[in-house]
Amino acid sequence: MIRAAGEQFTLWSAWAVLIYFVLLNSFYAMLLIYSIPEIWEQTRLAEDDDFARLMRSDVLPPVAILVPAHNERVSIVASVTALLGLQYRTYEVVVVNDGSQDDTMDVLGEAFELYEVPPAMSIVIKTARVRGYYRSRRYAQLLVIDKDNGGKADALNAGLNAARWPYVIAVDADTLIERDALLRMMRPFMLGSRVAAAGGTVRVANECTVENNRVTEPRVPRHFLTGVQVVEYLRAFLFGRLGWNRLGGSLIISGAFGMFSRRHLLEIKGYQTRSVVEDLDLVIRLRRHLRQQKSPDYMPFIPDPVAWTEVPATTKILRRQRERWHKGLIASMWQHRDLLFNPRYGRLGVVAMPFFFFGEMLAPAVEVFGYVITAVGVGLGFVEWPFAQLFFVVAWGYGMMLSLWAVALEEISFRRYGRVRDLVRLVGWAALENFGYRQWTVLWRLRAFWTVFRSRHTWGEMVRKGFATQS
Repeated sequence: MIRAAGEQFTLWSAWAVLIYFVLLNSFYAMLLIYSIPEIWEQTRLAEDDDFARLMRSDVLPPVAILVPAHNERVSIVASVTALLGLQYRTYEVVVVNDGSQDDTMDVLGEAFELYEVPPAMSIVIKTARVRGYYRSRRYAQLLVIDKDNGGKADALNAGLNAARWPYVIAVDADTLIERDALLRMMRPFMLGSRVAAAGGTVRVANECTVENNRVTEPRVPRHFLTGVQVVEYLRAFLFGRLGWNRLGGSLIISGAFGMFSRRHLLEIKGYQTRSVVEDLDLVIRLRRHLRQQKSPDYMPFIPDPVAWTEVPATTKILRRQRERWHKGLIASMWQHRDLLFNPRYGRLGVVAMPFFFFGEMLAPAVEVFGYVITAVGVGLGFVEWPFAQLFFVVAWGYGMMLSLWAVALEEISFRRYGRVRDLVRLVGWAALENFGYRQWTVLWRLRAFWTVFRSRHTWGEMVRKGFATQS
């Protein structure tokens, strides 16, 4: 009887996991389908001549770019220099040195000829102690804030306090923004609808050619670890977040590249310093706030504004990053669990939160359980081999197909990678992602469940090599 009960449990568990993966990947497939008309619509707007003239006129609202920096001496000058050369009429760059332990502040001071100025702003959000405010003799629109270490969210809050303009963009210090990205990012704010925030696309800069602080020749990395991350980013941004535009908006606007209404951020008291991933928590709290205020403001994703960033090139740094991301997801889902299936919050409560809770947060636990129960079932003869094959086809094959579709969507729409060898690499990395890399990331994300409620919140430092070519 015990054997029969074990066989029944194994079979039911295996079928439950299989159905879970079918539903999850089918939802991803729906996002892919929804992304196609979104890409067409965004491309049409981007190429409209009348709208292009409008975007170069004096009617564009001024913008503040917030750049939190902690131990970023390798890439900080290149990043800030690139930001100071953007195609936009009125904007300021606010760099916040968050208690760096290296010589980030000295590098900034020397490169931009900084001098100290008295503060000329009201402090709306409390932050760690600010040591000083500095202006540049070379660039009037550059402000540098030097403060005690308080974490990335605290640094962004210091930048929010000091920003002068109605819209702010949060940009990582290791990010290179394309020259017209600010113009493109402002597009939804100029279409007549009320917009609270907008997200842009982040792409992988590893092994790309960088000249004069710009990515001039995109390349798909030759190395496995960084190559598969290109596919991940394409899948996440090109159809993942784009498809969410049709479902009421995603819960994620990348901390590396997103624009917000400063008024809304001040209303919710800025970034939460206790959060491990401040961008996810910010978007959830902002969407909750908008719903409670019955505001019509929405938060779209725009695919053509592009920022390039350096991704982890070693398993050690990648593990830290993915574990930290998933810890933040778990903590945010738990903190905002009252939104789950709550019809008072519309699509946020009945679509977005359930998907991120069951489809993103629990996915690694379900996948590992599926591997174990299938292997045990086959070993004990409870599960037939054809069923095990079907499980891996659904768990891996469906995901591989979606990755290949993301590559195809990139090739049809934006075609940032012009060489045939880059396309071949993209296809190769999309096919190989499920063999080794996926299992690593699943285990790292699973480990986050054990550490989420007892770990100290830090920046999660990444050792950087700098961009490939500088001139």
